[in-house]
Amino acid sequence: MELSFKDFDLTKNADGLLPVVVQDASTLRVLMLGYMNEEAFAKTKESGLVTFFSRSRQALWTKGETSGNFLHVVEMFADCDADTLLIQAHPDGPTCHRGTPSCWDTAAEEGFLYELQDVIQQRHANMPLGSYTTYLFEKGLNRMAQKVGEEAVETIIEATSGNREKYIEEASDLLYHLLVLNEQMGVSLTDLQRELLSRHKK
Repeated sequence: MELSFKDFDLTKNADGLLPVVVQDASTLRVLMLGYMNEEAFAKTKESGLVTFFSRSRQALWTKGETSGNFLHVVEMFADCDADTLLIQAHPDGPTCHRGTPSCWDTAAEEGFLYELQDVIQQRHANMPLGSYTTYLFEKGLNRMAQKVGEEAVETIIEATSGNREKYIEEASDLLYHLLVLNEQMGVSLTDLQRELLSRHKK
């Protein structure tokens, strides 16, 4: 890993700026880091689009104003010292100038269940021909529930037989069909997490 420190001055333009971490609200993947002054923060709140203060240009810039890849604010959180901001947002496209989803090359598996959930939601909305997910939505709730049951039984069979590789395959099938059933029921992974968290707190 090679890092460039030569052009970064910790004291330059530091006064009045907050570091801002932007996170994908669906996948929870960290997308980028930027800085805001009070004016940029106010514009972000007003427009619902993440707006930073550019230290190099000494001006405000709304992420996506050139590329069209805007970041739509979902929620904003201050840290415990109120000197750093976390923004959860929905990106319109790649966040990084390289055309990648994130400015960090983290593992592709990170947050994939949320990405898969988004794909299933898009299939439900658009119903593209030839898609197996479309087929399930066309068949309806009973078929979806039946598939979840079938995959659950197959997962149990592979677990009790001790076949790890086949278990992974069947458990993956089970998760996919459960996500489809969730979409049909209007339930998200976040809903399930909240339920499990409430039980954990008890």
